[in-house]
Amino acid sequence: MHIKISFTSEKNIILPIQYNSIIQAFVYNNIDEGLSEFLHNSGYINNGRSFKLFAFSRIINRAKKEGERFNFGRKMNLVVSSPLDNFCKSIANHMLQKDDLYIGQNNIKTDQIQIFNHIVEKDEILIDTLSPIVAYSTLLKPDGGKYTCYFMPRETDFDRIITENLIKKYNALNNTNLAFANNIELTPIGQAKQNIVYYKSTVIKGATGKFLIKGDRKLLQMGLDAGFGSKNSQGFGCVKLL
Repeated sequence: MHIKISFTSEKNIILPIQYNSIIQAFVYNNIDEGLSEFLHNSGYINNGRSFKLFAFSRIINRAKKEGERFNFGRKMNLVVSSPLDNFCKSIANHMLQKDDLYIGQNNIKTDQIQIFNHIVEKDEILIDTLSPIVAYSTLLKPDGGKYTCYFMPRETDFDRIITENLIKKYNALNNTNLAFANNIELTPIGQAKQNIVYYKSTVIKGATGKFLIKGDRKLLQMGLDAGFGSKNSQGFGCVKLL
């Protein structure tokens, strides 16, 4: 399920250029307290990996860059997606019921909410990214240290990593241990763009653009709702169906 929320403010909405952690905090602060604690502290577990099972977009409005900040004017739009009904109901209710909301230091009000419940009915979908899709592996250096290697579309490991991540999410949500025969295939329509985002002090690289994605429809549905790739709850992998 996708929830598009439009906000207004009496003053210009100002956020730092690297604002993912602020949006993440805004989401956690505007769902039911018990659900927020569960997702933040535990989430859904599969083979020792925790999945929060929600994603969110970049702020959709155009912004004016002012030094190290973005000025979004007095309106902003955000998309949040999740396969969890209780999460979607909770955030929608909070957005509608609270008169005053704060995103960073900005006092905002909900102007409109639109809910989209897209059902994947075929083994391929066409999507556009609302936030970058991240695929990475943690590798060992010869000295025993670790480093993160990020992959881009059309690189050998990109589809494999995306597929493995979707399978883990599916099994975590459904408490199963299913295997899927074939990799998801993500084919860029045109040129995929590499985006570099700082989440707090961590550099994260992801891909944006339009993609034709083929594979098992259960995994496509999971990606559409929970996000494709890694770090979804940090603001990555949110997509819209075209």
